Amino acid sequence: MGIMIFSCCFICVFAVLVNKVSLQVTVEAVFGGSVVLPCSSTQHDHELQDIEVYWVYSDSTSVFDIIKGKDSVKGQDSWYKNRVETFPEEYLRGNFSLKLINLQHTDAGQYTCFISHSSEHETVELIIKESTEKGNKTNDQEKPNQAETVRNVVIVVSVLVLLVVLIVIIIFYLRKKRAQAPLFSSDRIEEQTTVT
Repeated sequence: MGIMIFSCCFICVFAVLVNKVSLQVTVEAVFGGSVVLPCSSTQHDHELQDIEVYWVYSDSTSVFDIIKGKDSVKGQDSWYKNRVETFPEEYLRGNFSLKLINLQHTDAGQYTCFISHSSEHETVELIIKESTEKGNKTNDQEKPNQAETVRNVVIVVSVLVLLVVLIVIIIFYLRKKRAQAPLFSSDRIEEQTTVT
């Protein structure tokens, strides 16, 4: 019985941790081009007035904010002025990705998207490469929901691993219970024969 309680507690804690998982995504782009930095929430039932998202560079520089479902540049660092685009039509679906344009070498580094209303965050490592004459292609075509796909794969794999562990625990518990059952039965038979 103790194993079953432990298993249930483990499943609950694991489910909470999977929901709060934070993935680091690496994105490469070319100097002078543009790139989509992915950020999406696992929750999809958002109300515009509840949406608060903060994009920061190196844990301190304000890149862009979404407050009450509206774009806000109030605290934005001047380095990012007129260089950030978002996808407001995607906010209700939990997609808070942003597009950074006119990339410079100093844009390389770690960007974090904090989704305060759902206590989630996502980290994106941006690598800036020199543009090449052959195929001077930016990441404009990159889909903003790429991070959601990666997160879904991680969740599915985690759930499958959890199910396998749970099945092994249940099998172990049932075998242990069956192994003990004949002992209790024979003890009762011996008690009954000695009493009579």
